[in-house]
Amino acid sequence: MTPKHEKQEFVTVLVRDPRTQKEDLWHSYIDYEIFIHTNSMCFTRKTSCVRRRFREFVWLRQRLQSNAALIQLPELPSKTPFFNMNNPQHVNHRRQGLQEFLEKILQDALLLSDSRLHLFLQTQLSTEDMEACVSGQTKYSVADAIHKFASLNRRFPIEDEERKKGKNDVDSDSESSSSGLRPSDDSISCGCKASPASEES
Repeated sequence: MTPKHEKQEFVTVLVRDPRTQKEDLWHSYIDYEIFIHTNSMCFTRKTSCVRRRFREFVWLRQRLQSNAALIQLPELPSKTPFFNMNNPQHVNHRRQGLQEFLEKILQDALLLSDSRLHLFLQTQLSTEDMEACVSGQTKYSVADAIHKFASLNRRFPIEDEERKKGKNDVDSDSESSSSGLRPSDDSISCGCKASPASEES
């Protein structure tokens, strides 16, 4: 009953397991697993794993900054033209920078109240779908999206949008879209499997 017996809130975030993904015939990119473990009441789910690429982090920082103009957000690792995705040191340096960025973001109560942050960390929605969800332009709420991703481990909002448009071949569309519409979704089902070899390389 006394305060010293109360559990202290914590949020653990790990950015790990960088993987090269094929965007198309000529282009590749690296995405990273984001693992969250927390007892914070701010989070819908207490444990989650998603995969995000660097430009999605850039999008997140821009949106958080626009919604919290008085807060000086931490910087992302610099995007350099000399970055080489085949260089393990370059990849690991970026991974560490992304983790430090999220660690600092998650210490700010105001930023923790932003729904985009939670969708970014606990669903595999695209940036466009996250914006639509936060703006109330979807049939599902932020909490719905997080719960559905956790329970089904699949891209239900895209499938819902396909149904809304009257398409009957949702399954085939969602399968084929995994290599085009949302490339990083390919690895959702294995998102929580750590890869120690690549994590620290």
